[in-house]
Amino acid sequence: MALPLPPGLTPAETAFLCEMELVTVLPRQRLESLELLGGPTPALAPPHRADIPLWLALLLKRQKRANIVPPPWLHPDSLNTILEIETEHESAFAPAPPLPSSNNNNSNTASTSTTTYAGLDATTSSPPFVLTSTASAPPTALPYHWLELGEMLLSAAPDDFADPDLVRRLMRDLREVRMAKLRAGVDALDAGAGVRMNGVGGMEVAEGRSFIAGVVDGLRRVGASREQARREREAEDFDAAGAGAREGAYSDDEMEL
Repeated sequence: MALPLPPGLTPAETAFLCEMELVTVLPRQRLESLELLGGPTPALAPPHRADIPLWLALLLKRQKRANIVPPPWLHPDSLNTILEIETEHESAFAPAPPLPSSNNNNSNTASTSTTTYAGLDATTSSPPFVLTSTASAPPTALPYHWLELGEMLLSAAPDDFADPDLVRRLMRDLREVRMAKLRAGVDALDAGAGVRMNGVGGMEVAEGRSFIAGVVDGLRRVGASREQARREREAEDFDAAGAGAREGAYSDDEMEL
């Protein structure tokens, strides 16, 4: 019998989805356009930059056919700025990249859905259709897949960074600060408050899902036991009040006799 799958995405599945993110590469060799399920890729011609999926960029990097251009938010200055924002705001996370306006949507992207939200097409207002990891991405906004994408680039293309060790240290500090905020948010659940998840990344959600779900389930059980104990006390008080009323009625009858 197959075991039931855990709810939500696992960290490995989240990293797999991250490979669809578009990144900027600097090709070393020519490569014709490739017909993929998500549409054709741009033709690569040195020294012109191009935006391609992360999995293809990693493949070309291993083959020494292209260099990967780190997104602006992976530069040390940008990470320092984001880290300052995270430390200054104890209960809020760094802002995510803004969604493009409906006029800036990519008209070349194939779309089969007509569902819109605030004037945006639902199929083009989320990664990888929003360019949050290319060379034109905002420098002080963390995208949804910031953690896994940064680790992949530092592992596969450290020579494309000016100071990879400094970037690793800043990412580690940033991750620790954000995880501390998540743990503090879980503590607020015990007081009946909500947790603000705006700006939380995909890998952070995948890693903290089991812990947060366990805490929420534990709080639900504690609340259910408290409610059961309260009902039992009310039932006992009601029985005691009824017994007292009956005893008072018996005393009045004896006095009349």
